Amino acid sequence: MKAIIITIGDEILIGQIVDTNSAWIANKIEELGIEVVEMRSISDTRNAILSSLKDAKKSADIIILTGGLGPTKDDITKHVLADYFKDEMVYRADVFEHVSSLLARYNIEASAIHTEQCYFPSSARLFTNL
Repeated sequence: MKAIIITIGDEILIGQIVDTNSAWIANKIEELGIEVVEMRSISDTRNAILSSLKDAKKSADIIILTGGLGPTKDDITKHVLADYFKDEMVYRADVFEHVSSLLARYNIEASAIHTEQCYFPSSARLFTNL
């Protein structure tokens, strides 16, 4: 099996943060015997996400997306993926509880933007970020 890892986020492209997620993911899936044939970083735009998915689909059995899900107004990844897979967005109360508990560690109360962060395509399989 062949995999491509796509990291979404302008903060990576401008060097604001270093993409450690792709390296970690690549290491873990390599341990499963899956060959990583490409890692790429893209901007958080509809066109970049859709064209990267289209390209990756041609040469990989598995496409792993990371990033683009933060609590900012410019994070459109979930909405683009819902459109791409002809899915709908649903609110996940379990995710809100998790996010709220993480914020509480720092005495931060969840706000409307954190609530928005808890909407996902209905068919999405979520992995908890501990």
